[in-house]
Amino acid sequence: MATIQKNRRTVATLVFSCVFMFGFGFALVPLYDVFCRVTGLNGKVELVPTQPSGLVDNSRQIKLQLVAINNETMPWQFQPQITQVELSPGEMYQTAYLARNLTQTFMIAQAVPSVSPSEAAPYLQKINCFCFERQPLEASEEKNMPLVLSVDPELPEHIHTITLSYTLFDITPDREAVVALRGGSQL
Repeated sequence: MATIQKNRRTVATLVFSCVFMFGFGFALVPLYDVFCRVTGLNGKVELVPTQPSGLVDNSRQIKLQLVAINNETMPWQFQPQITQVELSPGEMYQTAYLARNLTQTFMIAQAVPSVSPSEAAPYLQKINCFCFERQPLEASEEKNMPLVLSVDPELPEHIHTITLSYTLFDITPDREAVVALRGGSQL
């Protein structure tokens, strides 16, 4: 009888453990997002336009480094017009990234931003950014993609350099979806 009780307890513990692990795995992504928002880790940035504060702090300069990265499956040329600039917190800065589709087919890309140090992410205000929208390019087409940003004057004093990095991903749907998207014309 004691063996049956022991087996039931073991089975109950295993079932509870499986249910708990499944629930924890399911909740992991939202928990991670909350953790990143609270701690400022991972350099996650919001993909919505913001408004600049309007106040310019001319007493200091922030070095802004602009980086472009292609995902390994992305056959485009992708680079910032300028790789580094110094600006005062609150000052609006306008630049662009150059994208060129090196393939012979229509493609759609999406840029995903990341900010380093992650503590600076909430203070980097993107007013207009190509990352807010998908970027379609025809075969061999080239496009300047605009970026207008500002660094909030509330940026902590110990931060002197911010790196804004964009990774470009291929999000082109399959061939049939592309034909439908383009109004039925063949590629």
